[in-house]
Amino acid sequence: MSGLLWVLIALPLTAGCLLTLAGRVADRVAPFAGVTTAGTGLVLACVAAFEHPTAEAPLLAGLPLRLTVDGLSGLLVVTITAVTLAVLFFSVWDIGPGEARARFFGLMLLFSGSMLTTVTAANLLVLLMAWEIMGATSWALIGYWWRDPARVRAADTAFLTTRAADLGLYLAAGAALAGGPSGTLALDRLSMADPPWLTVITVGAVVAALGKSAQLPFSFWLSKAMQGPSPVSALLHSATMVVAGAYLLLRLEPLLDASSWGGPLVAWTGAVTALLLGLVAVAQNDLKQLLAASSCAQIGFMVLAAGASGVTGGTLQLIAHAAAKSLAFLIAGAWLTLLGTKALPALRGAAHRGRTAGIAFTVAALTLAGVPPLSLWAAKDVVLTASLEASPGLYLVGLAGAVVSAVYSIKVLWIVWQPATKPSQTPTMPLAGQLPLVVLGAACAALTVPAIAPVRNAVARVLGADGQPAPRIWELALSAGLALAASAATWAWGSRTVPLPAPVPAWFGDWLRLEDAARALLVRPTLAFARALAAFDDRVLDRGVEGTARGVLRLAHRIDRHTEQAVVDGAVEGIASAARTLGGWARRPQSGQLHQYLAQAVAAFTVLAVVFVLVR
Repeated sequence: MSGLLWVLIALPLTAGCLLTLAGRVADRVAPFAGVTTAGTGLVLACVAAFEHPTAEAPLLAGLPLRLTVDGLSGLLVVTITAVTLAVLFFSVWDIGPGEARARFFGLMLLFSGSMLTTVTAANLLVLLMAWEIMGATSWALIGYWWRDPARVRAADTAFLTTRAADLGLYLAAGAALAGGPSGTLALDRLSMADPPWLTVITVGAVVAALGKSAQLPFSFWLSKAMQGPSPVSALLHSATMVVAGAYLLLRLEPLLDASSWGGPLVAWTGAVTALLLGLVAVAQNDLKQLLAASSCAQIGFMVLAAGASGVTGGTLQLIAHAAAKSLAFLIAGAWLTLLGTKALPALRGAAHRGRTAGIAFTVAALTLAGVPPLSLWAAKDVVLTASLEASPGLYLVGLAGAVVSAVYSIKVLWIVWQPATKPSQTPTMPLAGQLPLVVLGAACAALTVPAIAPVRNAVARVLGADGQPAPRIWELALSAGLALAASAATWAWGSRTVPLPAPVPAWFGDWLRLEDAARALLVRPTLAFARALAAFDDRVLDRGVEGTARGVLRLAHRIDRHTEQAVVDGAVEGIASAARTLGGWARRPQSGQLHQYLAQAVAAFTVLAVVFVLVR
């Protein structure tokens, strides 16, 4: 069955590459190609979830390209492909013919394909490759309307923030090669690494996961990601990039346990994120910003589950959140298209103007709120039960986060169901836009509390986590009662403001000013250091090089004047003069008068001989 897995991964990646490279010439066929590819992927994912195939190909010496579908990844591949199909089907209506449709659908398929590769990766090498593709495509999708500088800056902020955290995964891979069992990068063997490499692997994986899933202190980048098209937000928040970090922590739960400190750190980070970012969501007056902050908060429960060894609850939370959040973002995009606004005060009565969207959004909001009998109540209770086993304090913080989730969800419902102050004619959403909302709404409603025990037990068996504690009656009653009470109080409170000091709502409304803190603590010191290095380069290194060059030139001139001209030139001229003299002598025998010299010599010797004879 390895061929099935190769096709499941290669299909969206290949189709995405072809559409992206084809450009505007493929705009007409892009929606059909995108939806068809996503639908085929869903069928393949369902088969793979039952068959659990494994695929392997040689890549590097001792480091093969290995993919596998097991219990956790089997649930995830179905979730990813199902949400992708719904989002792309909605995009047929939302991304009009005037847009660059081939680029949009191509990038969305690449985005989905990279997430499929991430969840099926069996080692860090494959995971890193998929991780990089996911980051690059998210940047391109957030900045899809690239002619707007604000959207490009938002894409840059999201990319650079997650990219900085991604360095942790490289650190983990290097440590795994250095100190892992036989230098392996297999995910299921990372927990066997020797100290201190185990600590390094844990630190790297945790940093990368928290950055990717927008957990504290990285949460602010998700606010910037709202500049992208609504279908991008729906896919990004629900089943791809933002949940990739939570998935990685759930996958590496044995590593967190082996490190002894990793589990508590991750659990507390998730719990605090669920509470604080839930309060950030309450303070928002922009629907997409509220949903973005709620994504951080809801994913915080998945991170809490990974740290508290509650893999079953974290998986249930991930699946239910994917359906609810994709539905909520698609409706937010529909309202933005139909009503021209995403500001909450201007959305008053929006649910009355499009009943299909209004009812579907109600299902999504109640699911996020955890109001019985909808799904996230069940998932959160499984997570909270695991946190209670770990620490009562952790349980209380998580429970407070669950209550806050009811507040921001009911706040939005109260606004959209109030009578509109200025009734207006709203264009009708075509079937292409309504059908995904109905399907996703039915999916949310289907995961109901009466099936909590069977669903939980079935997921636990699939994940091989049968021994995890089940929620007790008092825990279910407590969380349900608090969710209902918070929902009722929020509905009764209506649009009245909370009497708090002005800096408090401003602080929460500005996402805890995390971006300002990041700029003050990281960006500015880094840029200052870079400027100092540039100044050192310009004022010290460059001047030193230029001074050395000038000194060498002066030395060369002195050598030229005092040594070369006085000594070398004189010697050369003397040698040349001697050579000229010798040359002149050498030319005489070559003048053609040698016979005359011989005759003269004979005559001279004859005269001398005669004189000698006579004298003698």
